[in-house]
Amino acid sequence: MNFGRVMTAMITPFDTEGRVNYAVAEKLADYLVNHGSDALVVCGTTGESPVLTWEEEYELFRVVKQAVGDRVPIIAGTGSNSTAEAVTHTQKAAQLGLAGSLQVVPYYNKPPQEGLYQHFRAIAAANPDFPLILYNIPGRTGQNLQPETVVRLAEIDNIVAIKEASGNLEQVSQIRRLTPPAFALYSGDDALTLPLLAVGGQGVISVASHVAGPLIQQMVQAFQSGQVQVASELHLRLFPLFKALFTMTNPIPVKAALRLRGWAVGAPRLPLCDITPEAEAIVKAALSDLALL
Repeated sequence: MNFGRVMTAMITPFDTEGRVNYAVAEKLADYLVNHGSDALVVCGTTGESPVLTWEEEYELFRVVKQAVGDRVPIIAGTGSNSTAEAVTHTQKAAQLGLAGSLQVVPYYNKPPQEGLYQHFRAIAAANPDFPLILYNIPGRTGQNLQPETVVRLAEIDNIVAIKEASGNLEQVSQIRRLTPPAFALYSGDDALTLPLLAVGGQGVISVASHVAGPLIQQMVQAFQSGQVQVASELHLRLFPLFKALFTMTNPIPVKAALRLRGWAVGAPRLPLCDITPEAEAIVKAALSDLALL
């Protein structure tokens, strides 16, 4: 299963009353597909999944799929810290004709590695024809998915990739060394995309591609075609934007960046707050430096 090089972790637009703005979601999905995205991940961290109802998530899956058709794969964020809940909602997403599911490491309850293995194995077994992407982000979940556990999970036919957001390149190197070449590694951190490519990564599940998708696509393609110096130059050009989009908790800054570019995506839902003037100035400067405003 090849989901491409640049997958956008899509934000969820809200209206002024805090309701999901499905019309803007459709337009944004279409825009992203036309501006560098090989696939869209809907209702992940950047999509504010913790504050969405499952009903809102299903409707987002449906409208995004409708907006882009078969042009790119749509990946559904259906992970949970409850295995039974993740199984049920992944099954429902699979019935919508999507390309796969992003499965976050269970958060808050801090299962041991055997518990993590059993969790993901159960989801895979309940959805044997539906590709799953593991999602390791210990800074949010409180638990790291160890390379040894990833290796065991990669033996399961429909667990096909991992989004690695641990920030640990040694860990990524170990995963790449011990898993089959067909098992895809995606960076979960824009700023580490190029280093991850250098140790055998496939690409990135990106936040910055909301505003700089074509440049990120150029960087990845340059590296993969052997133009390492070109890729490095693009990385260094993009680096201030990558950092600016994490001046506050994601997706606060990227929503501000989209608003600066004319998108009516609204503010995040509580408990996330809107961007501060100081942070917005940093985002604006980074966009201006790349001629994105």
